[in-house]
Amino acid sequence: MTIKDRIIHAILFEAVALCIIVPAASMLSGTEATSMLAVGVGLSIYTVIWNYFYNIWFDKQFGGDRINRTLKMRIGHTCGFEAGLIFITVPAIAWFLGITLLQALALEAVFLVFFFFYAVAFNWCYDNIKSRLKMAS
Repeated sequence: MTIKDRIIHAILFEAVALCIIVPAASMLSGTEATSMLAVGVGLSIYTVIWNYFYNIWFDKQFGGDRINRTLKMRIGHTCGFEAGLIFITVPAIAWFLGITLLQALALEAVFLVFFFFYAVAFNWCYDNIKSRLKMAS
């Protein structure tokens, strides 16, 4: 992917996710959609920034050879990323929405499960649509 492709992919990924998750989370939590949108946008921005800096740190600590990373290292990488995400986002969500830390943790868990399945589906659709558009031109 080119840099332009990566930027378009990231923006579409976040925008489509927000269009799905904000109304659903608002309905399920009883929170106003505008508040949930603010949380969603904030989480999206934080996640992109955290991902960038976490991966720089991880590569410096454990080497930049991404191809030969073991499954154990990949699991550790993911756990570290998610722990850093949860450490900041759960208290922020609780504060912003005026809910308990346990409620915010439950909401974060729903987000994590959603994004696991969403990422697989989005990337499959994106790759197939991009491939078809490329073939048509």
